[in-house]
Amino acid sequence: MAIPNYYEFLQISANAEPETIRRVFRYLAARFHPDNAETGDAEKFVLLNQAYEVLSDPERRAEYDAACVKEEIQQPPLSSSIDFMDNIEGELNRRLALLALLYYRRRTNPSYPEVSLMEVEQRMGFPRDYLEFTTWYLLKKDYITRADNSAFTLTAAGVDFVEEQRSHIPVLNKLLTNGEGPLATDGTAVSKSSSSAPGPVIVLPNGQCIPDRRISKKDRRASRGDHPADRRTRKTDHPTRN
Repeated sequence: MAIPNYYEFLQISANAEPETIRRVFRYLAARFHPDNAETGDAEKFVLLNQAYEVLSDPERRAEYDAACVKEEIQQPPLSSSIDFMDNIEGELNRRLALLALLYYRRRTNPSYPEVSLMEVEQRMGFPRDYLEFTTWYLLKKDYITRADNSAFTLTAAGVDFVEEQRSHIPVLNKLLTNGEGPLATDGTAVSKSSSSAPGPVIVLPNGQCIPDRRISKKDRRASRGDHPADRRTRKTDHPTRN
């Protein structure tokens, strides 16, 4: 049975400190409690308690993290479900898959967001020779960076693209939500938890948790048309265009 991604559900890093986990739990418990007439959700409340029981216990958390790593290693390559070899369409899919893989790493492990070239090969399921044009294009678009050790990292521009375009590009949304991409943990549960997961949370120094309203589906400044992120995500800058 696939392991649910508790970190993804809580919207926290896999390296989050115990105090951060407690703060986020308290905030979400009040939000999802069935007695809350406005935001109560019994299903999410049960999942929240399950996540807290595991992540708040050092031994159980260590076992959970080890199991997640083992499951990730055993995951079939993306090439088993996504066509990466069909000429132009395959190239476009390779770009989206690499962005999705790097997005997942950036979001779940912000302290160490790098993904090695070897890991990219393993997760995507084909040799690095097929990645040269893909990585060249994404580097030129400033969606990714490459370190001296050949590890790749998603940039802020890459994050903007993934979050703003996933609803418009079926393959990208598939990679992120339906159990066949790098964010997958369960073919059905992931789709449910990804689409219904709480929004980003800001933990204040005094322990108070508030929703992060700086991130929205549509930037308030979009109407001005002069923000750099707007120019990067116009159709002419689409990373799946050659």
